[in-house]
This record gives sequence, structure tokens and C-alpha cells, in this order.
Amino acid sequence: MNLSRREQLTGRVFLIALIVVTLLPFVSMLSAALQPRGTVPSGLDWPSDPQWGNFADAFTAANMGALLRSSLLIVAGVVPVSVLIATMAGFGLGQLRVPGGRLVFGLFLLGLTLPFEAVVTPLYYQMQDLGLLNTRWAIILPLIGLYMPFAVFWMRAHFTNVPVELSEAARVDGSSTWQLFWRVQVPLARPAIASLTILMFLWTWNQFLLAIVLVDDATKRTMAGALGAFQGQWGTDLVLLCAGSLLILTPTLIVFLIFQRQFIKALIQGSVKG
Repeated sequence: MNLSRREQLTGRVFLIALIVVTLLPFVSMLSAALQPRGTVPSGLDWPSDPQWGNFADAFTAANMGALLRSSLLIVAGVVPVSVLIATMAGFGLGQLRVPGGRLVFGLFLLGLTLPFEAVVTPLYYQMQDLGLLNTRWAIILPLIGLYMPFAVFWMRAHFTNVPVELSEAARVDGSSTWQLFWRVQVPLARPAIASLTILMFLWTWNQFLLAIVLVDDATKRTMAGALGAFQGQWGTDLVLLCAGSLLILTPTLIVFLIFQRQFIKALIQGSVKG
């Protein structure tokens, strides 16, 4: 596809504008985080003497070590289980054509329309009745269920696009359904599984609402959820607050930059049938 120079220039202008709009808030937060403690940051005023020690102070003040451990435990509890269940469910709905599969898939689609805010109150009382309130399980178990509609939809879209002839050939060779799943379908689904894992990690790491509602102890929340307690304690110290916010954002940014190729590969693969 050949584009005129005017179209190329217009595309580059829009791309540059998008980059500027995206990066400007982060640059503003960084400039504020490097200001001397006790000052009030204003705009993009880059300090003449950047105070990089503010990040160490924020790490200590927010108890980032405990928060990092808590977030990793929650991610480890949510992501592997969600991806495994979604992969098996997507295989069943996309390849096996199980009876009632369309109805079940319709229920999952209905679950996509359910916002987190609508179930926070019922979840609170349910976790309270189960004795899980103020524990990490109060975040892990609801997230597995709330992520499942999208996860199943994502994996079913992949398995639906896999040629049926591959499954039929494996059946002819004597493969059972379990062998067909693990030895044929799962290797083909690695890009979709990898991208789903990345999404699940980012969503779980950045989970804020359930963390602050269902868990009172800030050290048992996700790092994003602990930001609420950190803001309440250091809300008047904008420099430290910006430094802490950047520290919380850093892990998700690193993960996305490392695995962006796999994520884009899965999106491209899912856009082409066959």
C-alpha cells in the first residue's frame, strides 16, 4: 500500500502528538518527584538539583518491599489459575463443540458487561461470611471469577480459528482429548496464552478498587491498592507522593516493554482467520 507524502506526514504528526500526550503526565510526575521535599511542584519545572533520593524515601515510607511481596503473591494466585481455566474452557467451546456451548458462551459474553463496581458490595458481604475479609484471598478469588469472561472469550477466539483438520488428524493418530489439548492445541496457543498472561498480570497488579474495599491492611493489598493508604498518609507531600506513584508504575511498564512483541504477535494472529 503506497501512501502519499502528505498522508505520511499527517500520520507522523498524529503519532508524535499521541506520544506527547501519553508521555507528558509521566514527565510531569518525574519532574515533581525530583523537587526538594516540602516544595509545591508547578508544571514541568525541571529542578536545577534533582533530588533522586526522594525515590528511596518513598520506597521506605510506603514499605514497598512488603507491598511488592504482597502484589507478587496475589499475581501468583490469580494469573496461573485464570489462564489455565480459560485455556481449557476456550478449547472446549472453540474446538470440542460441546452441547450447550453456545449458551455457556453467551453467559460469558453477558459477564463482560458486568462492571466491577456493581459487585463490590455483594463481594464484601460474601467475603465477610467466608471469613476471608482482610486477607489476600479476598482479592484473589473474586479476581479469578471477574476476569474469567474476558479470558474465556480471548482463548475461544484463538481456538475457533485453529483449523479443525489438525484435531481430526490427531484423532486419527489415536490421540485422546487430553493429549489433543496438551500436545497439539496448547503449543499452537502459546502467543494467545502469553498475551493473556500479560494482560492478567497488568490488570491484577493495577487492581485498586477491590484491594481498598476488601482489605484494610495496606501491606496485604496490591501495590496500586496500597497507593490509597500512601496518599492518605502523604497526601500533603506531593513530591513524595509522585515518587511513590512512579515506583508503583515501574513494574508494569517494565513487564509490558519486555513482552510487547509477544502481545502484538497475538493480536495480529487473532486478526487473521486460519
